[in-house]
Amino acid sequence: MLKGILTAIWSVFIFFISEGNDFVVSKIEENLEVRQISKSVYIHISYMESENFGRFPSNGLIFIDNGKAVIIDTPVNNDLANALMNWCIDSLHVEIIAVIPTHWHVDNLGGLAAVHSRGIPTYANIRTIEITKEKSLLVPQNAFNDSLLFTVGDKEVLMAYYGGGHTTDNIIVWIPSEKVLFGGCLVRSANARGLGNTTDADTEEWPNTIEKVRKRFLDAEIVIPGHGEHGGTELIDHTLDLFN
Repeated sequence: MLKGILTAIWSVFIFFISEGNDFVVSKIEENLEVRQISKSVYIHISYMESENFGRFPSNGLIFIDNGKAVIIDTPVNNDLANALMNWCIDSLHVEIIAVIPTHWHVDNLGGLAAVHSRGIPTYANIRTIEITKEKSLLVPQNAFNDSLLFTVGDKEVLMAYYGGGHTTDNIIVWIPSEKVLFGGCLVRSANARGLGNTTDADTEEWPNTIEKVRKRFLDAEIVIPGHGEHGGTELIDHTLDLFN
């Protein structure tokens, strides 16, 4: 009987913490936390200081299946990247089989050295690789042109380039089994009132790229921007509205 009562209490607890797609938030370090949004998907959030924007969060993704994990974007530096990878291994008990930066900015590949030091392969759009070489940054190891279908456990992850936007090389990541779209910095959060940092942006192409993404991923249930709270496809519509 006691076991039944405890099971019921636990079920209620899980129900409440899973409302709004959020399960559990794990604070790993002062500038790093992980938010579980489904059984297989986690958002990692790292913080950095900027002269123009102050202290701000940057989103990345962890997707796990059958004991394997892929990390989308690194935290902003090697120390935080190591902390994240240690947490994945120790807490999720997974093998990290790949890391995929969605574009060349520091909040997407600032921890690449830590990744490479562990022998974990990295994949990026060919445009990202070209830019990192031009700027003498650490270069991802494996290139793809327009898209790459990657297997994690028994599930697939799609990396795809639809055009310029926040940067000329930004890609999206689609997890069909979860209906999760990681839009990265191509997509703005619901409370964003502008395009953010446009220093390296292609603002003429950006709305065309977003329109392509909107039409392709109408069935997305969770959309994750590069900064700020995740939501649904309304984030894609909101990003389009910012150009109108």
